[in-house]
Amino acid sequence: MAHAGAAASSSIGLSRVRSRLSAQMHSPLVDRACEPYRRAGLFAYNFARGKLSGDPVFRAMLERGLLLGRGHILDLGCGQGLLASWLRAALLCYEGGTWPQGWPPAPTPRSTRGIELMVRDVERARAALGPSCEISQGDIRSTDFGTTDAVVILDVLHYMTREEQLQVLKRVRAALPARGLLLLRIGDADGGLRFRYSQWVDKLVMLFRGHSSVNTHCRSATQWREIVRECGFEVQASPMSEGTRFANVLLIGHAQ
Repeated sequence: MAHAGAAASSSIGLSRVRSRLSAQMHSPLVDRACEPYRRAGLFAYNFARGKLSGDPVFRAMLERGLLLGRGHILDLGCGQGLLASWLRAALLCYEGGTWPQGWPPAPTPRSTRGIELMVRDVERARAALGPSCEISQGDIRSTDFGTTDAVVILDVLHYMTREEQLQVLKRVRAALPARGLLLLRIGDADGGLRFRYSQWVDKLVMLFRGHSSVNTHCRSATQWREIVRECGFEVQASPMSEGTRFANVLLIGHAQ
């Protein structure tokens, strides 16, 4: 038993060392992705820093190589364009030799477009990312998606009615080729206290970003998977709450 305890302690120690080393390698990426937001004001910079350093989905997209080989990426409900800045920073870090050890190569998309409803967020994105920014103001319930190779939707669909959710997902499928990628992050309504905490934080962040309170239309992770399948995707679910108190799940869909 003593040997087992020592082994467990050693394993925990090694895990912590790996975690610290990974965080050290991760830091240049966060710094580079957040720096452009200084041009957009203190709120935009602090929001970017908190989100990119604390939200596991951004790291997961790179660490798991989820966007590799996708030439055109569309970010729906993109906010202030964090994904576009994150992918720019990733390529610069990869080419500059400050890339986390063990991660696959950085994605090299030819374009990363975003559609965002809130004018203030679009203004922040354009101020930070400059003339090459491909962030447009529009409502994803009606704005044309064009064609793309991958669609990313993070924490957006629950602000829409269930019928609107269905219609958006059908239009996403129509915009993608066979085996095109959908990354959909949702809150699991079966997540108990963690889900309720997620909702509370969600409302608070909306208020801080200058948005009015809106009703939400949530589903369990199982229900989300079912509706994504109905819209023409093979789908896998991956927990996406590491290091947080939330009940988030990333659905990874491939168009059939």
